[in-house]
Amino acid sequence: MPKKVTCDVCGTEFDIPDDVMDGELVSCPTCGQKYQVVLNSNVVQLKKVEVEAEDWGE
Repeated sequence: MPKKVTCDVCGTEFDIPDDVMDGELVSCPTCGQKYQVVLNSNVVQLKKVEVEAEDWGE
């Protein structure tokens, strides 16, 4: 049974699959915020991944 988590950015509740692995990246389906999955005693926690803007040599 998938685990429910909540996006820190937009508040959307979404499912994390049962077979998710520690360190795997997931994204909020609404706003696209990326998270790294942290498994601690079978408890799923999300760590926000900060995405830096592209620097095109400007």
